Amino acid sequence: MHCLAVELGEIAKLAWPMVLTQVGQIAMMSTDLALISRISAEALAAAALAGRFYLISFAFGAGLLSAIAPMAARAFGANNLAAVRGALRMGLWAAMILSFPIIAVALRAEQILLALGQAPDVARLAQQYLFGLGFCAAPALSFLAIRSFMGAVNRPQPVLWITLSATPLNALLVYMLAYGKLGLPRLDLLGAGVATTLVNCSMFLAGLWFAALRRPFRDYHVLAHLWRFDWRVMRKLIAIGVPISMASWIESGLFWATSLLAGLISTSALAAHQIAVQIAAILFMIYVGVGTAAAVRVGYAAGRNDIAGAKRAHLAAMLIGVVIAASLTLALIAARFEIVKLFLGRSAGEATTGLAAELLVVAATLFITDAVQCIAAGGLRGLKDTRMPLLFAIIGWWLIGFPLSYWLGLKACLGATGIWIGLSTGTTIYAALLVLRFRSVTRRAH
Repeated sequence: MHCLAVELGEIAKLAWPMVLTQVGQIAMMSTDLALISRISAEALAAAALAGRFYLISFAFGAGLLSAIAPMAARAFGANNLAAVRGALRMGLWAAMILSFPIIAVALRAEQILLALGQAPDVARLAQQYLFGLGFCAAPALSFLAIRSFMGAVNRPQPVLWITLSATPLNALLVYMLAYGKLGLPRLDLLGAGVATTLVNCSMFLAGLWFAALRRPFRDYHVLAHLWRFDWRVMRKLIAIGVPISMASWIESGLFWATSLLAGLISTSALAAHQIAVQIAAILFMIYVGVGTAAAVRVGYAAGRNDIAGAKRAHLAAMLIGVVIAASLTLALIAARFEIVKLFLGRSAGEATTGLAAELLVVAATLFITDAVQCIAAGGLRGLKDTRMPLLFAIIGWWLIGFPLSYWLGLKACLGATGIWIGLSTGTTIYAALLVLRFRSVTRRAH
């Protein structure tokens, strides 16, 4: 029990700045949309569409770079500082290489959106936003690589400070460039995108300054031999990171597909469904912080061949994550009508408000098991096991969850409620498979 208590403290100390960093990112995105909404309703719709479009390609790079944390953590646990530095160096190379196709897609967004059947005015406004936002890819991915490195060496606090400082700076720049304040030209959506890119450049430079010049990071000499390309490390990064990226796409595709199902039911069902999806996304961002802490602590133990320590780290992270998820879920259920009104406004119909509030109750199981799957997946990443979780994602979400959502929602006439029963069932099965996989892998290793 003493060892578990110590591990709980270590996980909490590592996880809280990671969780608050995720909350800071949520605040930054919410501030952007709040300021853009004052331009016009069309601008808000276009920015939201552009953001989803951009994140599809950005998520692949983010998933690949998330492999840096477990790789560097294992090296840190084995006291191999050169391998820690190598993981970050190849991560920065990967960030730069991946940014080119992401930028290229962003610059052709209008044509792609028109081909997908979007309204010409919305596609044009979305392209304006992405002309400014698209170039954010390189600094944002590079900062993500530095963030993974800092978490892996048990020093995530600078990333939190940088993110919290960037949030008001981002709001100020969006306000100045979008609205043309202090003598600057009014750039509307283009200005909002440019502001976000400038802030991400600042975040990357601040992160690089910490990593290269401040203790204890400067002891790793992260910029030494930066020009050297190590295929061996890059292959490891790809082998671990690509399945993570694919699993992320599978999850994003599932919620996109269920949105289409909700749209087939009614406009009210779609609106209520989108509120529940947005809340699930916000909670997931918080769980990512705990999941990353689990990957790092399990990676430490695996690096020193301490399987009992890996199990203990996984259990401690799971306890913390479930407590957080249960507390947030209870708060959401208690305040569900007030939360729904924040999204819909006071003028929304009672039917839509009531349905959205009902979905938050139905989704309670998903809100908790989503934390379990995120932390279990983090533990498996610490063991460099990412291929089987990809298979489990296909089984849980697409072979079970989506067909059940379709049947309950459209065939059994349960509507949006049936869709969320299917989503919750699929997520629960996926989480259970991941937990069983972790036990199996650690048992074999032991």
